[in-house]
Amino acid sequence: MNNTFAIIGCGRIAQRHAEQMEKHGKLVAVCDIIPEKADELAAIYTAKAYYSISELLKHETEVDIISICTPNGLHASHTIKALQAGHDVLCEKPLCIQVNEGNKMIEAAAEAGKKLFVVKQNRYNPPVVFLKKLIAEGKLGPIFSFQINCFWNRPIAYYTGWKGLKDLDGGTLFTQFSHFIDLLYWLLGDVVSVKTICKNFAHPAIEFEDTGVVLFDMQSGAIGSLNYTVNSFEKNMEGSFTVFAQNGSVKIGGQYLNELEYCHVLGVEAPVLPKGNPANGYGFYSGSMSNHDKVYDHLMMALQHEAHEMANATDGLKTVEIIQKIYNSL
Repeated sequence: MNNTFAIIGCGRIAQRHAEQMEKHGKLVAVCDIIPEKADELAAIYTAKAYYSISELLKHETEVDIISICTPNGLHASHTIKALQAGHDVLCEKPLCIQVNEGNKMIEAAAEAGKKLFVVKQNRYNPPVVFLKKLIAEGKLGPIFSFQINCFWNRPIAYYTGWKGLKDLDGGTLFTQFSHFIDLLYWLLGDVVSVKTICKNFAHPAIEFEDTGVVLFDMQSGAIGSLNYTVNSFEKNMEGSFTVFAQNGSVKIGGQYLNELEYCHVLGVEAPVLPKGNPANGYGFYSGSMSNHDKVYDHLMMALQHEAHEMANATDGLKTVEIIQKIYNSL
């Protein structure tokens, strides 16, 4: 397909999108309210730079797909505008930071007859794919309990601009760890109830927690915990998901769910998995694994084939629902 793309929001993550767009078509337009950011990204790809969404949508009517890479709290309004203008949309995580916003996004996509997908790149980590297959094939049997650990570092210097603001960032679970919440739902199903403790120990300038502990009671009957912090000293330490089941125990670990650390399952030989992509590097801190190549590969297939599995707005909204449930339990 000879797709044409546009990007709204020219921050760090936009570069990941631009690289993949050029592999699947042409990036024709970018937009940012900071002209220098739009100009810089546009120059790399010989795209047109815009400084307002309304101008981009007014002039770039033939663009096939728009990727939303703006601050979390703006995802809903920017996505809805792009959908209403007649474009399919890929929204960066999180889909939004309020459930009611997500419902409006889904309604806008339906009314426009357009498709809305969300970036959930950790679903493509080789160990995650392996665990998903074990669960789907019933090889683990009933799952009793689980433990999710998210021990990352975000220095005070990270929190500039919109980061750390409640209305634009949303909270640590939205910006840093929403992928882990997505995997909780994708692997183990829905959440019945939660109990939460959160505190801010080391980031006085931000408007929410930097550390939290969450207990889950799942619809399946399983119980589990999430321990998370951005106070790991100087660097990211661990991003892990451990499952204890009737027929086995599995731990996906490393810093970014990128290693199969433990696998002892009845009748299953632990595989040698392909090496995943490296982490997103942002200078003085690192993000999760960079799987935007796989995101765009699957996006292209999902746009061509209705039945192809790709994280859509409903999946994205489920993450928001669970995070909102966690914060509401405080």
